[in-house]
Amino acid sequence: MTAEAKSARPASPPLTERQEARRRRILHASAQLASRGGFDAVQMREVAESSSVALGTLYRYFPSKVHLLVATMQDQLQHMHTTLRKRPPAGDTAAERVAETLMRAFRALQREPHLADAMVRALTFADRSVSPEVDTVSRQTTAIILDAMGLENPTPEQLSAVRVIEHTWHSALITWLSGRASIAQVKIDIETVCRLIDLTGTPPAPPGRAAPPGRAGKSSP
Repeated sequence: MTAEAKSARPASPPLTERQEARRRRILHASAQLASRGGFDAVQMREVAESSSVALGTLYRYFPSKVHLLVATMQDQLQHMHTTLRKRPPAGDTAAERVAETLMRAFRALQREPHLADAMVRALTFADRSVSPEVDTVSRQTTAIILDAMGLENPTPEQLSAVRVIEHTWHSALITWLSGRASIAQVKIDIETVCRLIDLTGTPPAPPGRAAPPGRAGKSSP
């Protein structure tokens, strides 16, 4: 048996409509508590009471507070992704569109600093048992960036650039939340790292947006 097969988890059965509604209540309660008091305010017993589920039921959905808050971040990113698809970022280049996208996501988190702090702390505390949830957050962030780039089939070099951009965005969140970076500095760092995209070739403009003259389909020198 390969290492991948040994580590693979059996796929969970899809949730029923009732179970999905219960899960959504739990995530909503988690976000509400975190918004009011941050990481420490999210107590599993209070989440259970706020979402009208038994404490044992809550633990079947989310084995720990870290699992719950990482899932909350994935849920928040999914909402952001839906909003971004309805109102795509402007910009003539992929780098500009990705920078605008990440700053819009950052400003959304800025409006709920306690919630942002709780979710980022959960990601920082996550151990191997939370890997599937952390991987989901990473895939969601990657999908948001690739949408902004206008890519469906990125090259290995483009995926590498995306990973570096994700790391920088995450680090920028941590430094801002800890008071060690201003919003202006975060914007500069995000715009700087997004220029890596130019080194991997210029992706075609998304449908409905004209590519800059003379650049469609061409790679940067």
